[in-house]
Formats: sequence, C-alpha cells, structure tokens
Amino acid sequence: MITKTVTAVAGALLMLPLAAAPAGADAAPAAPLTLADAIDQIPSAPESREGYKRSSFKHWVDADGDRCNTRAEVLIAESRVTPTIEARCRVVAGEWYSYYDGVTVDTPGGLDIDHMVPLAEAWDSGASAWTAGRREAYANDLDTPISLVAVTARTNRSKADKDPAGWLPPLADAHCTYIAEWVGTKLRWQLAADDTERAALSDIAEGCGQQEVEYEPAP
Repeated sequence: MITKTVTAVAGALLMLPLAAAPAGADAAPAAPLTLADAIDQIPSAPESREGYKRSSFKHWVDADGDRCNTRAEVLIAESRVTPTIEARCRVVAGEWYSYYDGVTVDTPGGLDIDHMVPLAEAWDSGASAWTAGRREAYANDLDTPISLVAVTARTNRSKADKDPAGWLPPLADAHCTYIAEWVGTKLRWQLAADDTERAALSDIAEGCGQQEVEYEPAP
C-alpha cells in the first residue's frame, strides 16, 4: 500500500498508465508526460449510466484484515499528525488538509473520502463491463495516492458524481492538481472520456503550465 499526505496543490507527480496491464503483471513507470499529453491518451467513448447501482462497487472493505477499512486507511495515511485511533481502528482525531477548498480539519466526522473519479462516472466510462472483483479493487484503491482523497464533506457532496465539465474544486489553485489526479485515475484504470469531458480537461490544462505526470497501470 502506498501512503499519502495531501500537501500543496501546485504541480503534482502522479502515477498514470498508458495501457492496462495483464493481472499480476509488473509495470515499470514510464517517463513523465505533460498533462496535455496524458489527456490525449485517455480512451474516447460515449458514456452510459444504464444499469448503474452504487452497490455494484463494494467499498470500504478491510482488504488486509487489519481491522482498518479503506476509509480508515486513507484517514490514517493522510493525517498530517499522528492520528488518534481507538478500538477496531476507529480514527477519532488527527489533522487533515482538504485541498479542494483549502480547509484544515481535525475531526474525521467532517471529512468524506472522495473517489477521485466517482463510482457512477467510472461505471459510465467503462467499469460497467468489469467484474465485481475489479470494481471492488477500484473502489478501494490504496495502491496509489491519487484514487482516494480525504476532503471536506461539503465539497465532496457538492461534487457528487460530476466530471470536470460540471464541477471543479472551489479553490482555484487546486484546479490543475485536481484534473491531473482525475486524468491519472482515468488512465490508471483505462476509463474513457466523452467529448464534453475531454474538452473541459483540455481547456483547464492550458493554464497548468508544464505540470508533469508519471504513469503506472492498476493491477
């Protein structure tokens, strides 16, 4: 599991895949790409929400059997101080920076764990064809620091299942990091983008300078 700490929102080094790798294959990181080049590598396809149910993505599981489910693992990894953890891995205090809105939070009750690409958007973009096991792996992806992020509940609920054509973080300085992490997640899992989403990503990327990305496929 890769731990992560949310820091400054300017230029981030992300892990993105060029193409899906066979299950169990080792993927060597490739040379960094510009954000614009990474956007170009997202597969293009129309989106469809037909048949979507949130329950199709089993999430907040305890994959390693340590009594800490996915939500707790993210809270522990992202706390800027040593978090307070009670019995059965209940995280009760720490310090988290919600980079969507620039707010620091010291109690986890004010936080949601956001799927960078929401479950419904993932379904629309290709996950509808996945096995239940792969959807569970997606919904609990702790192996990269970009798939799941602790943010204020109000920003996560404002975002809902919107893509960047319909929602961006309220903190303008977060936009480039946000779309880079969005693109990183789409490429890591080989999810597609429709024309409207791609156009929005490209427009924002024009103001992001030489932000670089690095990619690695999901298992």
